[in-house]
Amino acid sequence: MQILQDKALVIPVVHPKQITSVIPKSKELKGDEVIVHWGIDEVHTLRSVGIKAPSPISRRYKWTGQYTPFDHQKKTAAFLTLNKRAFCFNEQGTGKTASAIWAADYLISQGKVNRVLVICPLSIMDSAWRNDMFSFAMHRRVDVAYGSKSKRKAVIEGDAEFVVINYAGVELVEDAIASGGFDLIIVDEATHYKNAQTKRWKALNRLLQADTWLWLMTGTPAAQSPTDAFGLAKLVNPLGVPRFFGAFRDMVMYKATMWKWAVRDTATDTVFNALQPAIRFTKEECLDLPDMVYVKRKVQLTTQQEFYYEELRKKMITNAAGEEISAVNAAVQMSKLLQISGGAVYTDDKETVQFDISNRYSVLKEVIAESSKKVLVFVPFKHTIDLLTEKLRADKISAEVIRGDVPVHKRTEIFQKFQTEDDPKILVIQPAAAAHGVTLTAANTVVWWGPTPSLETYAQANARVHRAGQTHKCTVVQLAGSSAEKRIYSLLDARINIHTKIIDLYKDLLD
Repeated sequence: MQILQDKALVIPVVHPKQITSVIPKSKELKGDEVIVHWGIDEVHTLRSVGIKAPSPISRRYKWTGQYTPFDHQKKTAAFLTLNKRAFCFNEQGTGKTASAIWAADYLISQGKVNRVLVICPLSIMDSAWRNDMFSFAMHRRVDVAYGSKSKRKAVIEGDAEFVVINYAGVELVEDAIASGGFDLIIVDEATHYKNAQTKRWKALNRLLQADTWLWLMTGTPAAQSPTDAFGLAKLVNPLGVPRFFGAFRDMVMYKATMWKWAVRDTATDTVFNALQPAIRFTKEECLDLPDMVYVKRKVQLTTQQEFYYEELRKKMITNAAGEEISAVNAAVQMSKLLQISGGAVYTDDKETVQFDISNRYSVLKEVIAESSKKVLVFVPFKHTIDLLTEKLRADKISAEVIRGDVPVHKRTEIFQKFQTEDDPKILVIQPAAAAHGVTLTAANTVVWWGPTPSLETYAQANARVHRAGQTHKCTVVQLAGSSAEKRIYSLLDARINIHTKIIDLYKDLLD
């Protein structure tokens, strides 16, 4: 197969008329070759007769935005443009959001798609999708449908080419979406649609028309059980699975006892065949990826947290009026803002006020579900560690704690188990207690529950996974819900020592 001037394909075929009869303006050449226009429609036709022509995006698209795509991102985008219904199982941190944006942008430019609906977790509506749209396709109009029902409807009925909405929002404004002209739906972290009996799944299924493009994206399609594949396959590849869940369960599981189901030896192949067409790149396969990828996740503060956060900020403004701000006082007040954001604040009387951490915890569980290996969770404040660990263990997620009051011999035992055994899956760590000298390469994901104000501690803590012996590329995830957290992360990202900027940061937050 030969590409002529990026506009035509010369294809060697045994029976040229097989091609010329179905592709307009194609011509026979000497030597049993056919020349065809190289467009999306022509490639789809060629593939329908068994000729694996490449997507024209590979040569006929100017990769827009501020960054040059990696090779695996180009291949992922090309795959998506050739499959109206498809899975993208690229691992967390491989940049699959950008691939989907480029693929969708190309389809819009070719007139194959008019509007795109992106369904994703609340935590990445802005930090991943809106921001990435600006980075990779800034010429496209994008809006986020969030808030009241009327606000969401107004966005959907607007002129944005890309509309981003969270899972719960789809059910809330399903009718508006159905009449909104969306002919491509992208679902990020699609494991939220693994159960075909939920209202969420049924709402999405009702939105799918025969000509609707649908791309489901997740790095862990069947992490908990092979039966998780059923709901996903019913959306993309319904003919690849039985009509009813029970029949699929019997294909991948068997009843070992009265109360226990076990996985069949053939389950992996069954799930693989059901979840097609699909593309997958692991971080290790992406040779052009940096060894450490940084990801931001937005966390919504609860109403209670927002109230106390703003009360403290107002008090700080009052105290600062007409007075010189000392670095010590600024650091203390900043610490309290961070404590409120993270879930527990220490009062002047040494009492602890606890807040609802369910929003932040839900985002953490999303990250854990997407991680291919074990996870380190760095939590700056001691009492928040207790709250978080209780929740993890209540959800039967194996977790151990490392903090200052854990004896050295106990820490050594925990580290050894983490490195060599299946459990624990999660280490919840007070940063200063394990920021130096410890190798924790069984994990490839680091989550910051909240930022540390120490640049050295931040860098050293991340280095627990990114060091000699690590065979996987790593991801650092920053959870942020307040302006104080976002500002500190920005300084850490810029490798600026927070302690030298603490008064400027303090004044900035007061403004």
